[in-house]
Amino acid sequence: MVRKRGKLPGGTARLTYDLEYGTDTIKIQENAITPGQRVVVLDDLVATGGTMQAAIKLVRQRGGIVAGAGCIIELTFLQGRSRVDVPFTSMVAYDS
Repeated sequence: MVRKRGKLPGGTARLTYDLEYGTDTIKIQENAITPGQRVVVLDDLVATGGTMQAAIKLVRQRGGIVAGAGCIIELTFLQGRSRVDVPFTSMVAYDS
């Protein structure tokens, strides 16, 4: 599980990333991923793609292999998919 700062117990690894309006930090538990483990990154909503991109980067930093990504809702008009460098799918896409 990748969560915002302060939401996970125990030792965590973190990544601070840029947003359109500042920065944010996400964390993952240190032992959540073993090197070489294949991972699919899922989110509820992808808008500009910044958080998805950061989650993929964090998984890779921990030694995981990101096989794909997906979300429930994608706001296609914000073109977040262009920031995701793995196979990506969404269940529902809104064009405006």
